[in-house]
Amino acid sequence: MKGYCLIVTTAPDKEIAGKLAEGLLNERLAACVHMQDVNSCYVWEKKLCRDEETVLWIKTLDKHYDSIEAYILKHHPYDLPEIIKVPVTGGLPGYLQWVAATTSSGTSQ
Repeated sequence: MKGYCLIVTTAPDKEIAGKLAEGLLNERLAACVHMQDVNSCYVWEKKLCRDEETVLWIKTLDKHYDSIEAYILKHHPYDLPEIIKVPVTGGLPGYLQWVAATTSSGTSQ
């Protein structure tokens, strides 16, 4: 299953997460974005932080990674947002075809 990936990022709240998701969908860079509230623990600037965030699971094609990264960097409030690309090594063929059609043609099914 070459050519597909899942991109993960977090946002400080549902409103910003929703705006990021809508922008990526409107630009046809993503076929689907799931949003989930999470409690994050991390070290930032030598300080232990605990925050409520919203994680975005972005389903897309590999070829859109650079554009998605640029979009997130432009519209994200964090100085250093999490942006992780996870390759998709398998999946339901019909679903993956829908991802490709939605993000490649500019029209969703």
